[in-house]
Amino acid sequence: MDKKNLAFDKVNFILLAVGMLIVIIGFIVMSGSESTETHFDPAVLDARRIKVAPVICLIGFVSMIYAVIRKPKDEESHNIDKSEDKEEK
Repeated sequence: MDKKNLAFDKVNFILLAVGMLIVIIGFIVMSGSESTETHFDPAVLDARRIKVAPVICLIGFVSMIYAVIRKPKDEESHNIDKSEDKEEK
């Protein structure tokens, strides 16, 4: 397969991986012990699990959306632009 026909470049895949890692970290921060029928764990209502972890997940999802929307730079047109600049001078 030709590299010119790929929708993503290396940077897109790296950004996707970083975004997924951030989401996984958010879910790990959100996890913890659970309450049972006989015992209520007050850590269920902790600010870390209710406020911080969802924000971390949101940041991860937004960064993944950016990685998908980001348009890779076309090296061929970038090289053509440089050669045109040299000819104009």
